[in-house]
Amino acid sequence: MTPGLAIAVDVGGTFTDVSLVDVATGHEWTHKTPTTPDDPSRGFLEGLRSILEIVGGQPDQVTRVLHGTTIATNAVLEFRGAPTGLLTTAGFRHVLEIGRHDAPAFTNLLAWNKPIRPVKPRDVLTVAGRIDARGLEIEPLDEEMCRLAAREFKGRGILSIAVCLLNAHLNPSHELTARSVLADEHPEATYTLSSDVLPVLREYERSMATVLNSYVRPVVAGYLGRLSERLEALDVRVPLHIMRSNGGVAGATTVLRQPASTALSGPAAGAIGATEIAAQAGIENAITLDVGGTSADIALVSSGSVHTTTHGLIGHWPLATPMLDIQTIGAGGGSIAKVTPAMNLVVGPESAGSVPGPASYSKGGLEPCLTDAQVVLGRLRGDLADGGIRLDADLAWRAVEERVAKPLGISVLDAAAGIVDLADNHMVGAIRVLTIERGIDPREYALIPFGGAGPLHGASVARLLGIRTWIVPPSPGVLSAHGLHAARVRHDFVRQVPQSQPSLAEALRVIEDLREEAHSALLAEGLQAGDYELSWHADLRYQHQIHELTVDLPVESLEAAGMAVLYERFAELHEQLYTYRLAGHAIEMIAIRVVGLSRLIGDGSRALETATSEVEAPSPAPLYQADVWFSGSFHSTPFFERVNLPPGARLEGPAIVGQMDSTTLVLPGQEAAVDSSRNLVVSEKS
Repeated sequence: MTPGLAIAVDVGGTFTDVSLVDVATGHEWTHKTPTTPDDPSRGFLEGLRSILEIVGGQPDQVTRVLHGTTIATNAVLEFRGAPTGLLTTAGFRHVLEIGRHDAPAFTNLLAWNKPIRPVKPRDVLTVAGRIDARGLEIEPLDEEMCRLAAREFKGRGILSIAVCLLNAHLNPSHELTARSVLADEHPEATYTLSSDVLPVLREYERSMATVLNSYVRPVVAGYLGRLSERLEALDVRVPLHIMRSNGGVAGATTVLRQPASTALSGPAAGAIGATEIAAQAGIENAITLDVGGTSADIALVSSGSVHTTTHGLIGHWPLATPMLDIQTIGAGGGSIAKVTPAMNLVVGPESAGSVPGPASYSKGGLEPCLTDAQVVLGRLRGDLADGGIRLDADLAWRAVEERVAKPLGISVLDAAAGIVDLADNHMVGAIRVLTIERGIDPREYALIPFGGAGPLHGASVARLLGIRTWIVPPSPGVLSAHGLHAARVRHDFVRQVPQSQPSLAEALRVIEDLREEAHSALLAEGLQAGDYELSWHADLRYQHQIHELTVDLPVESLEAAGMAVLYERFAELHEQLYTYRLAGHAIEMIAIRVVGLSRLIGDGSRALETATSEVEAPSPAPLYQADVWFSGSFHSTPFFERVNLPPGARLEGPAIVGQMDSTTLVLPGQEAAVDSSRNLVVSEKS
């Protein structure tokens, strides 16, 4: 084995996926192992040891370790963050409780209660002192009040403290002083400043981002600490890179300062992996559908890149830091099907996870899950993950019968089909949010289903949306781990401009400050000036509008062409999205953003090749035929092993293709072909 192994580990709700690449040859091996919810670092190490044993590698040959994690996400969604305090400006104690006036769609406005905040009102303390909207001090910070606040936090045992003072995004001096005073009185605590996390306007969003970062910081620090110790004990002594929500990776030191930036770590890795698959297939526009054990994550790839947003949500809480625009719903293989007291069938968002898992896993689970429904219909048989989990069809049948079929007074097969149909339509609804609700026709996109359960649902989801082509990657169940290899170091920085209509000189000063900040951060990651590139963006809006649009900022031509070229770009984008522009209306610049992106640090040795499926090859005989339930009746269906399908092989639906990490379903009326990159390309028959 040639020295130089890159290992990527993605920890999901049910399985931990591992991908190992020999950097010299580009050859990849994959493996799945059950997730260990009590301490995910144990499953991480077990997966790493197993993949090294499979390939005969040694720990000292490992040159890169990349990781996608749900630690921060789960801490937020399950309310398991650290007890957190917030220090804010006098008069703003209830900024978190007030929040925004809007309510979620489909909510009863007479009965809706705002979600619980991560910091209780009693743990929000205030301090006198004021910076105005121009960044000028109009009242000095009361340091004695800071000392009293520190003592109160200390007395309550609060060790994670967020500091968010008014207008600190324009002038952080009060926050810096407050941290110094607090740390002097309460040195055991960790402190998070809003001017470090999100230095832009909007007090509620800025406060929430700072609080969430503080809320998950001890949890993430503890996990990464345990993981680093165990890697070192295994003699893996290389930097650990963590996938962040923005689709890039960063070193553990950076992540420890901004742990909230990993809130979409796992889903982001999957979206990056699917983008690479689309590029291999020569596709610029795709919808990615990542269905795992607990959730389905959907993203949109346009012109070869995933959409990003600064209006993301983690659970019910806004997180305005840059992240990939991923829609997540509780529809995974472990999603539990229940009949409500009103006799309605629901699937998810509650999941059985890996412990106890679906009933068919024989681990003590009694609730019927989406996986159990697929087993009942005959679409899943035998085992999963190379024998890691044996499926018990009798247990699946009994769970669906007792918990769904009997209460509804229907057959077990109809109950199982209803569970699957309901989950499929949940996924379709989430895709419509990202496409049709934004004026995008999903029929003009390809669908890329992946994850352990994605290829089981891709056929139905594509048909419901009118999508005629969908693509299953060679290793769909571990695509998130594979996507880590394709990730690049990425840092995002934003700076509020001092005036809403800045002069060219003022804008250039902000650009230069951001350039220095990005340069320092990327150097700290071990990169040199020639190892990365910077891309620039600006947030603009028409005067009196509430929300901004982000447009590309032409830094190179800005000095020569002036601000007019930027304002024209904004007007064009506004017209594209909303069908009109306001000629002669003042345009305001709110902030300037810069993205620092390295060259590929992961599996860069494998050049992308455009896939083709022109060569035909004889398809092997199926492993066996079995009855599978489709549309109200059984169909005799061939079962194939994915590894036995060469490029050019063609299949007629119905067919089921099994492999170590996933199972692909081809419906009656569909056909599939294996392209030169071993993607399984499925389409509706003409």
